[in-house]
This record gives sequence, C-alpha cells and structure tokens, in this order.
Amino acid sequence: MAFVLILCGSTALTIGAYRSVVLAREALGPIVHEGDPTRTAVDDTRPLHERSRVRLFAARVGGSLAWLAVAMSGLYLVARASELSPA
Repeated sequence: MAFVLILCGSTALTIGAYRSVVLAREALGPIVHEGDPTRTAVDDTRPLHERSRVRLFAARVGGSLAWLAVAMSGLYLVARASELSPA
C-alpha cells in the first residue's frame, strides 16, 4: 500500500509542480511583453476588470494555484506513505 501511495503522490507532485510553473510563466508573458499597440490602446479605454490581459492573467494564476494544490496533495500522499512503510 505504501508503494502505491508513494508512486501516486510522486506523480501528482511532479505533474502538479510542472504545470503550476508553466501556467505561472504563461501568466507573466502578456504583462512583460508590450504586445500589439492597437490592441493595447483599445484595452486602455476599458475598465481594469474588463481588460483581456488582466482577465487572462487572473485565469492563468488561478490555474497555477490549482495545480499547486495538486502538487501539495501529492506531497501529502508521500508523507502519509512514509508513515505506513516499515522502518
């Protein structure tokens, strides 16, 4: 049983951490780069919560945090499995 928990936990930890980093990098991309001047000018006329860059950033950060939660649950599985395994 401990082996299965360690395997599943390690898999969740690895995939969750990787996807979290990827989404965090994707979230920062539009903020760091200038983008199309015409689209930027149109977005500047909208309220802050309706701008496409802000909405995309919030969605990607939310996804990144969700994947981070998956990674943390995998870490929890590994920790619990280490308690079950014989010393």
